[in-house]
Amino acid sequence: MSDTLKLYHAINSPNSRRVRIFLAEKALKLTLISVDLGGGEQHSEAYRAINPRRMVPVLVLEDGTTIGEVPAIMRYLDEAFPETPLLGATSKEKGLVVMWERFAEMEGFAAVMEGVRNKVERLKGRAIAGPHDFEQITALVDRSMLRVKNFLADLNERLEGTSFVAGERFSAADITALVTIDFAKALDISIPQQHRALTRWRDTVSARPSMSA
Repeated sequence: MSDTLKLYHAINSPNSRRVRIFLAEKALKLTLISVDLGGGEQHSEAYRAINPRRMVPVLVLEDGTTIGEVPAIMRYLDEAFPETPLLGATSKEKGLVVMWERFAEMEGFAAVMEGVRNKVERLKGRAIAGPHDFEQITALVDRSMLRVKNFLADLNERLEGTSFVAGERFSAADITALVTIDFAKALDISIPQQHRALTRWRDTVSARPSMSA
């Protein structure tokens, strides 16, 4: 049963939101345990015993096995609960979803994260999430913003020929892309008016009930 699984998450964490949307789309109810990132709970001895990398989200199975990293959590959940597949139903779909979800994560989400972590005052000394400390490099912010704008243009071009990011079916690629676009507001970046296909897609996906998760 899904309610025997535990998900450690943070309400304002974009990565946590990706998994919560995934759960909502699959109508899965896990035991959600909130981690106070602002208060530094992720660095506590208790949380480090759960996830030494000090990051959220992390999925804890019945036997105590922990699975970190959003793509890994999604993969486990999609295979353990195959109803409403979000990583593809056929070999072709699975390949396309992985390809486009990786595009959204690497070209979009990671670029926004790099910009935010190198810009926000409270993240000084924590420019990269994880167990090690890194100083901010302000020069990376401008590059990150350019990367995000290029991502939006490329995604708009992709969506001119398809209903959803990975094809004609909603998938994990749409979740990562939508969370990326919402997250980009932290860099004062929004969808340019001329990106009509992207705007159409954003409006459609944002209207899904799962997006409030």
